[in-house]
Amino acid sequence: MTSDRPKPKSGILQIDPYVPGKSELPGSGPVIKLSSNETPFGPSPKAIAAYQRAAKELQLYPDGSAGELRAAISAQYGLNADHIVCGSGSDELLNLLANAYLGPGDEAIYTKHGFLVYPIAIMANGATPVVADETNFTADVDAILAKLSDKTRMVFLANPNNPTGTYLPFDEIKRLQQELPAKVVLVLDAAYAEYVSKNDYEAGIELVATCKNVVMTRTFSKIYGLAALRIGWAYCPPEIADVLNRIRGPFNLSAPAIKAGVAALNDRAFMQEARAHTEVWRDWVSAECAALGLCVTPSVANFVLIHFPGDLAKSAHKADDFLLSKRIVLRRVDSYHFKNALRMTIGSDEECRATMTALKEFLGEAGASL
Repeated sequence: MTSDRPKPKSGILQIDPYVPGKSELPGSGPVIKLSSNETPFGPSPKAIAAYQRAAKELQLYPDGSAGELRAAISAQYGLNADHIVCGSGSDELLNLLANAYLGPGDEAIYTKHGFLVYPIAIMANGATPVVADETNFTADVDAILAKLSDKTRMVFLANPNNPTGTYLPFDEIKRLQQELPAKVVLVLDAAYAEYVSKNDYEAGIELVATCKNVVMTRTFSKIYGLAALRIGWAYCPPEIADVLNRIRGPFNLSAPAIKAGVAALNDRAFMQEARAHTEVWRDWVSAECAALGLCVTPSVANFVLIHFPGDLAKSAHKADDFLLSKRIVLRRVDSYHFKNALRMTIGSDEECRATMTALKEFLGEAGASL
């Protein structure tokens, strides 16, 4: 970087840009896209109708506080609407938190296989990312606590985690919060919370309600099928909500997004159908992979992480190339420190069957009946 041109803030040029899952392939024919953890059900028909109605008034600015959506979230979960902040996807909220509480000389912790937006948000604000090891591809509270220093200002924790699908029970989350200094913000990223049916899981609502340094973020991109509209929300202590509202964009959610989000949230039957489908087919895919000799990390989300054998001929990259030749797109996860694994979204029953058939063929199991 020479002195005769604008120079970005320190650390930004060290950021590895986020690369989303592949969505298009050359050539013609349908593509089975299982690379981005999108629901095969799409959005609720009620959300589509609400979006279309809102499209008739595109000349009007949206409600800058997303009041209708916050009220709907409040009613759904029994929360104080004043403690809810909406954003353009939960990604915006994660970045706003980093922008508000991190700066040069600060540190923020995330786990080894954690969501790649975390180091981007940390480094974009001049802070230093600190990586805590995991145990069995699961966040480890003791490992996180071991990374604390006088410079620590934030801990990012995806629960469930992407791309592993693993989670920490609520008792461990509480233990983590209790051991953190009061000045450290614990960010619980619960993007996949709606898929979890474990009795020992809690997304973070209780901790936010009782602690001053915990924030929970959620999204409408996954089970609600509104990824294209970029709708996220955070439940915060009032002081943190006030800070985020001071720095977020005044119209960071569009009017159609607000209307569609409200309608999606209120269509409980549609959401529950998607959840039930995911549970059935996640178990089916995991069992089919096991029958092929492939290890799958136990997942509570709408995807599974499939590990391939050490044989170079049967590696994850070779499998990915073979699947792409069949127009099936999974997600390579090298950037998450998984050199020999692929993440597979739980798609429709037809998509799941087609993917397993292709993997059988790849592994030399062609002809076996599904």
